[in-house]
Amino acid sequence: MRLPPTTVATMVATVLGFTVLGAALPAHAAAPALRIVKIYYDSPGPDRRSNSSLNAEYVTLLNTTKRAIDLKGWTVRDKTGYTYEFGPDLVLGPKKRITLRSGQGSDGAGNVYWNRKQYVWNNDQDTATVHNPAGRPVDSCAYRASTKAAYVTC
Repeated sequence: MRLPPTTVATMVATVLGFTVLGAALPAHAAAPALRIVKIYYDSPGPDRRSNSSLNAEYVTLLNTTKRAIDLKGWTVRDKTGYTYEFGPDLVLGPKKRITLRSGQGSDGAGNVYWNRKQYVWNNDQDTATVHNPAGRPVDSCAYRASTKAAYVTC
């Protein structure tokens, strides 16, 4: 069956139009190398600033890449501006997690400590932002308090 020239022209224009449109659509952004996966913003029990209570408040980060990341110079900030900067000699393996706890302790492969004597994350709402060593934000997670949970998964 032979189609009329106007139908063929319409079909070609339609196919070309979809091709151009498809090429013009924005590509999905790549996942950040270091991503916030959880914020436990309201530690259990009364807020008495004990070290165990401070350490029950934390942010967990995930290396989303297939390569280890040297965390020296990376930072985590809250909305107020409290900033934690990762020090030297801390490398996060591929697909591994690290938890930043607000209180005091000894840094290790799975946990680092802000060494604060006060809480960082507001119980009602806040925003955590991760910045790379150049100071550019690479990921953030905002929350509003819930009566069902004292944490948010990002």
